[in-house]
Amino acid sequence: MILSNRIQNMQFSPIRKLVPYAEEAKKKGVSVYHLNIGQPDIKTPETFIEGIRKYDDEVLKYANSQGIPELIESFIKYYKEWNIEFDNDEIIVTNGGSEALMFALMAICDYDDEVIIPEPFYTNYNGFSAVAGTKVVPVTTKAEEGFHLPSKEVIESKITDRTRAIMISNPGNPTGVVYSEEEVRMLADIVKEHDLFLISDEVYREFVYDGLKYTSALYMDDIVDRVILIDSVSKRYSACGARIGLVASKNKEIINQIMKLAQSRLCVPTVEQIACANLIKTPKAYFEEVLKEYETRRNILYKKLSEMPGVICKKPTGAFYVVAKLPVESGEDFAKWLLTDFNYQNKTVMIAPAEGFYATEGLGKDEIRISYCLNTTALEDAMNILGMALEKYISIKK
Repeated sequence: MILSNRIQNMQFSPIRKLVPYAEEAKKKGVSVYHLNIGQPDIKTPETFIEGIRKYDDEVLKYANSQGIPELIESFIKYYKEWNIEFDNDEIIVTNGGSEALMFALMAICDYDDEVIIPEPFYTNYNGFSAVAGTKVVPVTTKAEEGFHLPSKEVIESKITDRTRAIMISNPGNPTGVVYSEEEVRMLADIVKEHDLFLISDEVYREFVYDGLKYTSALYMDDIVDRVILIDSVSKRYSACGARIGLVASKNKEIINQIMKLAQSRLCVPTVEQIACANLIKTPKAYFEEVLKEYETRRNILYKKLSEMPGVICKKPTGAFYVVAKLPVESGEDFAKWLLTDFNYQNKTVMIAPAEGFYATEGLGKDEIRISYCLNTTALEDAMNILGMALEKYISIKK
């Protein structure tokens, strides 16, 4: 029996591939600090639970394929706070940001079309592209440069007659980079001059540190009809399990066509939509406290990495991740060794090898991604353990 090329061309998640080793370590009584996954430990706002309590229908019915009106209206109100204006027919609620990304690619790309993506990038971009039959064309960014974009000429050199879009994550997962207004303007000029779309994944907009300015692709007024916005409640409200996201665009024709895909999967879960519609009532103090907490965690993480000999890492300015270059040959071997051969006081850490965040073969082998979603006490302990482990690993590999 033959399986499809589509499924065989998809990669397994590099974030989750080491899970069996972590589970085996736990069976042996070793505590594992999870620095490998972006699962916030911040409490979900009470407004979400209040929203669930509102549901009292006797029948759990299908929702509209576009999404329930209350949730769409709440998103419109939310974006106005960011100086972004949407009409009701410019937003479709999706099963998380993941489905939104898939819908966007399927709507604008045919088989063997190309999408340019700065690497390292969120690993599922590879998976979504494989399902859509789209080829990822990477533009390499470097740890030494804080993973900021290369020149316009470098990006334009990747454009072919099969290129349909540029796709970015801003603020960035896995790098923590926040693109400047000049960088976003450069991308706007490129897509305008070459008749492309800009798929802008902006799920981390709340997490920008050091007083930096967040620049949405939709702030570029001359290309709003080319921007496809991807968003989600998962990170900003610490509601990953709700699986509520959206795809939005000022280009009404794109949204109209994506509606076919939304209709084909019927609807997004009704109760979760009702609960998420109530999130708009979340006090501003919640975001202020969360931002302060993550910035404190970022500072702990960066200080500890800076103290490790041979580690190359610029201070991340957004999201809650960092990609660090280590003085090792294989980040994956080191990550596995942490789970199979090392513990300190019966504790170890789990990290994500960064090679899987690249499309260019051979890149990222000596890099890891770390998520700082642990509380400050746990994070400090985890980073101390990581430092000791790295020192020991280097000594035995000489």
